[in-house]
Amino acid sequence: MGRRRLGSPPAVALRTKRGLNLPPESVVSIADKLGNYGMMMVLFETPSGFAILTINGVCLYLPDAMENIWAKFADVVWLKEFKTFKDKSSTIRLDTGVDGKLSKMIMKWRRPGQILVVGKPEYKTIIEMSMGIRCLCNEIVMEVMWGLKNIMPTLDRVPMSQGLKKFLNRYGFYVKPEMVNKRIILAACTLLDCELIEQKHCATLKKAGEYIKDVSGINTKGWSLLKLATALMIIFYPEENIVAGNPKMMFTDAERLKLQEDVQDYNSKFLKWACQRIYKELVVAHKARPANYVLLTSLFKEAKESYEAEGSAQKAQRTS
Repeated sequence: MGRRRLGSPPAVALRTKRGLNLPPESVVSIADKLGNYGMMMVLFETPSGFAILTINGVCLYLPDAMENIWAKFADVVWLKEFKTFKDKSSTIRLDTGVDGKLSKMIMKWRRPGQILVVGKPEYKTIIEMSMGIRCLCNEIVMEVMWGLKNIMPTLDRVPMSQGLKKFLNRYGFYVKPEMVNKRIILAACTLLDCELIEQKHCATLKKAGEYIKDVSGINTKGWSLLKLATALMIIFYPEENIVAGNPKMMFTDAERLKLQEDVQDYNSKFLKWACQRIYKELVVAHKARPANYVLLTSLFKEAKESYEAEGSAQKAQRTS
């Protein structure tokens, strides 16, 4: 780790509201390739018309996009315009191309060279052929479209996001699409946020653990991320209350004393304010994660019972 400071630009990942983590140079590289600072347009179809939105396209190209975009899309999508169409069947056709009204709407918001995200493969083909606009339509785009449909109360129930399904399965929740509701989605989003907070600080805190071993001679192997963050708080904020756990139970008296004695040696290696910020974020995740798992378990049980009761009622009705 050399003399790199904890929280200095080389060690800090770019972050959005939902913890979008990627080294700044990687984000810039993706944005440069996409053009328009990484911003892309979305053509979203509703039962009564079409909406134009802008999306942070970088999110669609992250390594974990397929797994996590279902929980992030609301923070990276912005509505520009919505219009109703009396006859949507003739709006985008292979033989006639794109309707003039919709074409004008697309061109009004599109920047030169900007990619258009669409929800149907046939729309991609028709728009590229008739308007010469590069379009994107893949599995990750379908996750975004699912998210947009999910927040629109006027629409019917939609199929479950594949990313959400994988996430719930990982925690042992095997949910049928008919059982998913907004409460389950919100609880899952919060649980994912906790994971992302830990992922964001994992590498940095592991390096901090190496420093603690080098400077104070304390072996940090096997320490949790929260314990590593707590050690940094003991170094820089010994008089402040540590709100998660009991430091006297987490560390020996000799360890706590040694960490405080070596504070001058740590000043040149860490940013004090960054250590406190990391600690506070981990405390939030540490408290929220088990609570939301319990909540998700309860919501899953409730949804399952309701689903089974509804199925039994329908079966009784068919046999009566």
